[in-house]
Amino acid sequence: MAIRRVGDPVRPGIRYRHRAGAYAVLVRDGAVLLTFQEAPVPEYQLPGGGIDPEESPLRALHREVLEETGWRIGSARRLGAFRRFTFMPDYDFWAEKICHVYLARPALSLGAPSEPGHTAVWTPAALAPGLIANEGDRAFLEQVLG
Repeated sequence: MAIRRVGDPVRPGIRYRHRAGAYAVLVRDGAVLLTFQEAPVPEYQLPGGGIDPEESPLRALHREVLEETGWRIGSARRLGAFRRFTFMPDYDFWAEKICHVYLARPALSLGAPSEPGHTAVWTPAALAPGLIANEGDRAFLEQVLG
């Protein structure tokens, strides 16, 4: 089964590196937990990030959510995946990102995010999709919120 592509088309002449990541939709009491990333481009995102070598998507999900929000999560359930082709300025390369998206329960706040430049933001569910910069993240969030 093909993974749906969102965002910009493939650019001719660009060599893309494969980059898999895991991301979470986190809903609690009518609000969504997002991460605000200050740089390189200020934007709201679903918490998550790259899957390290030898790391499972679920383990990466738990690690990335904790780093970007300060929250531990539970009851993670995979919703699906999408791919997008983008430049990653933090790493200085073009990537074909395979984004695995999960629905999870925010279980315990351990404090502020440890990832530099990230802020955890509880956002009213009705406003959250309009803040999300990434079309794929937004589609999964809208699916969960109905």
